[in-house]
Amino acid sequence: MTVESTAARKPRRSSGTKRAAAGASPRKTAGTGTKSADQLVQLLTPEGDRVENAENAEFLSYVSDITAEDLRGLYRDMVMTRRFDGEATALQRQGELGLWASLLGQEAAQIGSGRALRDDDYVFPTYREHGVAWCRDVDPTNLLGMFRGVNHGGWDPNTNNFHLYTIVIGSQTLHATGYAMGVAKDGADSAVIAYFGDGASSQGDVNEAFTFSAVYNAPVVFFCQNNQWAISEPTERQTRVPLYQRAQGFGFPGVRVDGNDVLACLAVTRWALERARQGEGPTLIEAFTYRMGAHTTSDDPTRYRRDEERAAWESRDPIERLKAHLLASGGADEAFFESLEAESEALGKRVREAVRNMPDPDTMSIFENIYADGHALVDEERAQFAAYLASFEEGH
Repeated sequence: MTVESTAARKPRRSSGTKRAAAGASPRKTAGTGTKSADQLVQLLTPEGDRVENAENAEFLSYVSDITAEDLRGLYRDMVMTRRFDGEATALQRQGELGLWASLLGQEAAQIGSGRALRDDDYVFPTYREHGVAWCRDVDPTNLLGMFRGVNHGGWDPNTNNFHLYTIVIGSQTLHATGYAMGVAKDGADSAVIAYFGDGASSQGDVNEAFTFSAVYNAPVVFFCQNNQWAISEPTERQTRVPLYQRAQGFGFPGVRVDGNDVLACLAVTRWALERARQGEGPTLIEAFTYRMGAHTTSDDPTRYRRDEERAAWESRDPIERLKAHLLASGGADEAFFESLEAESEALGKRVREAVRNMPDPDTMSIFENIYADGHALVDEERAQFAAYLASFEEGH
């Protein structure tokens, strides 16, 4: 069974990706249906071997331009992201951050999809997309200010087309859909991508975003990182069908990809973004991966999942997978890995120093940037708080 969108809109210009420039045509049938329940797009096995078969043929062309240098770049992205993430976790344990949401184990899903984006595409993240932020050239230290409590975000979203982190679960999918609808009305050929987890897929906001994006044929990609656990709730307690199949009920295609395979994530996201840019509407990607650590640093995953489960997923580690492929194919040597280790340690040191040297904000700045044109109630609260602080100076 296939499903097709009934929304009609004049197709926009081609995506401008390397693939499009090479003259390859997109597979139209892939954009009108949903893959079978047992089909997982995988281009690299856990052992690092390339997978080329009929089932994945439609996606192979989307990474046909990838060179050994590109693969080394993807590997570097994942290693540097993991090093930064590990340093942030350590800083929280040392009391330097109030909280941290680790991406450990999800590097391939984020780097693969992040590197599929063009500069003019727009990203709406949750609070765990540190790898995507890396791909969008957001300085890693800027991600930590909010978790240290010294700012509300730390970067200008329009500088990198990377929105501020969203703490409210699932709300960013509506923001992304509205933005994508605006992109379409402007006649631009850029695309929008919204990240969320398997737990967020149960939220009403996400389902409303699916409805609006389908009806208005919005150029948006919904990228769900199914890391198997919505805090302590396993996926099977949230849905009776694979998550990507939910797209079928809204009238647009869904695909499940091996979220620990950076090459497959790159290919599938390029495909989905191309659909969006050509006016073919939204796509749901379910990146089937695993959260190796805690939901956040306030969580204890040993209370709800078995060590054997984590051990099984460790054998599918996305970084080790690509490293095995690079070594087997001659794409990298030990000198490359050693130099990268030194580079990652330098990043860790820079992050430590930056966090510990972050200045405390002015106390009254909490009232700034709330309303664009000011607000009487905020003015009143500002005055009350200023008087409260002044009472301490007066010895009361």
